[in-house]
Amino acid sequence: MSGADETPPPPPRAAGAARPSNPYRDLPAERFWRKAVAGVAPFALDPGPRDAFRIARTDRVATAGSCFAQRVSQALARGGFRYHVTETAPEGLSPAEAQARQFGTFSARYGNLYGPRQFVQLFDRAFGAFTPALRAWRREDGRYVDPFRPTIEPGGFSDPDAVEAARNGHLARVRDLFETLDVLIVTLGLTEGWRCRADGAALSLAPGVAGGSYDPAEIAFVNAGTAEVIADLSGFLDRLWSVNARARVIVTVSPVPLAATYLPHHVLVANARSKAVLRAAAGEVCERGDPRLVYFPSYEIVTSHSHGGRYYDEDQRTVTEAGVAHVMRSFMTSFSPEACPAVRAPVGEAEFAGAAGVVCDEEAIERSLA
Repeated sequence: MSGADETPPPPPRAAGAARPSNPYRDLPAERFWRKAVAGVAPFALDPGPRDAFRIARTDRVATAGSCFAQRVSQALARGGFRYHVTETAPEGLSPAEAQARQFGTFSARYGNLYGPRQFVQLFDRAFGAFTPALRAWRREDGRYVDPFRPTIEPGGFSDPDAVEAARNGHLARVRDLFETLDVLIVTLGLTEGWRCRADGAALSLAPGVAGGSYDPAEIAFVNAGTAEVIADLSGFLDRLWSVNARARVIVTVSPVPLAATYLPHHVLVANARSKAVLRAAAGEVCERGDPRLVYFPSYEIVTSHSHGGRYYDEDQRTVTEAGVAHVMRSFMTSFSPEACPAVRAPVGEAEFAGAAGVVCDEEAIERSLA
């Protein structure tokens, strides 16, 4: 027998005695892994919130964020919801041309917004609180692009003045969007990014990828931490509610991995860090109790190992139609239960059709190296 103190076993419970109090005893099944994950079929996994606000068919629903936000907007439109777009294609533009120029890709033509700093600055630029010094990037073909949405015009612009004129019209539509939307779905994608050293202007792509040229004296690489993401996400929400107090916001984290990392790490490690920061920050902000704000677990549904990786295509990055369909089933159960049948994905070959028509600016990094 050792000399260490040992805790004696509890005395036997007398027959008929009340069971001791246990804080887990009366919790619902969804709080237990065995019942809510291991105990259900993978396609039936549904971790969505059950006490969130409801979305009506008449609500103006807008989307902004990374590539995955486009998949959500497509599913909402298929489901008969009022997808709110304030920057529409000009008359006479063919559907193919409109898609190529990203009309309707998001609710306004801001392109991919990967991190919260871009959301904050988009708002500030739209409402006149921030004017970046950077006006335009010149491409190798002599045409110009908007550094803050460099892929929205495949043909580019003739000169910096044309870039600025188009940007001013765009920002007017962004103001309309923020002031008139009923529900905004925000999808956070990355913590890595590039900013102008002069004024901190946040870019969606590094210069040299889709225009401009990289000068480390002018452009800095930034990898946002949890505190910065929390501050930026909170700052954007405060700004939005200052012009639209009734707006409801759904925050998600994109399950699409990084296409590339600038950090001196394996991209798998960098991706894990980036998503962990975004998820932790989103959770902290959304758990503050504002009834207009809720977190939705798109990231958890797609990346859950219970699916055995079936929700990614062969590139291990593109989310399959089956994965999107699962996300939307849970989404509708949470926010619009009566609409669930309308968004069920078709069974068969079409269910695995991939991500046709989805624009992911980040993929331009690899193309620029070819």
